[in-house]
Amino acid sequence: MTIPREVAIVVGRPPMDKGMVLPELLEGLGLDPGAEEGRRWAVRCAHALGLEGIAVHMQPGEELVWFSDDTSARLADAQFTLGQGPGLDEDEAEVPLQVADVRTSADHRWQQFAAEAEILGVRAVFVWPLRSGAARLGTLTGYRSTPGTLTTQQAQDGLAMADVLAGRLLSWHPGSTAPGDGPGTAGVLELHRAEVHQATGVLSYQLGVPMDEALAHLRARAFAAGQPLTDVARALLSQLPST
Repeated sequence: MTIPREVAIVVGRPPMDKGMVLPELLEGLGLDPGAEEGRRWAVRCAHALGLEGIAVHMQPGEELVWFSDDTSARLADAQFTLGQGPGLDEDEAEVPLQVADVRTSADHRWQQFAAEAEILGVRAVFVWPLRSGAARLGTLTGYRSTPGTLTTQQAQDGLAMADVLAGRLLSWHPGSTAPGDGPGTAGVLELHRAEVHQATGVLSYQLGVPMDEALAHLRARAFAAGQPLTDVARALLSQLPST
């Protein structure tokens, strides 16, 4: 029995002709589908690139704005907590940056990240920059549980996806209630680390240190506790007196 094309898309498995699917996926990134449908859309995009999951970060601050699954989010949190990983490397000599096997290919600068990735069952990581001209707006990061590089077509499709997502970031005004602004303007994108930024501000005030130093303190707490940075930030904020 032939499965209708629209059914194949709904269940998150892209049809065999990915050349036909990718333009529709890219067009859909501008929609405002809600959190759950947005997550499913991310899964479809990951599958179209031959990946098991993807995540999008916005710079500065490596704000996580979109991810497909729990592993993608935890991988992003590991990178953010440790302050190291391929997504933080601004050397764009290779686009996409391909870590074909974290066991053998991880740069010495990413040893802790590589160890965390293996714990999550991640063997390969791929990073595309989100750019507007020469300005780097963020990154699109994908992973697989099996080692190996991307095909040429997958690498090119990832660049096309990164270009569309860069446009969404440029049009996004998080927190705005003005018509045409807000998360809906950027489609699937939304903030996921607001608590980390709030906790960093609290620590900056309590310790009398700059924001970047306060974030380093927060990261150290998370690393020592073996917890995601977001969990440590949430715990710190919960200790504040209610107003």
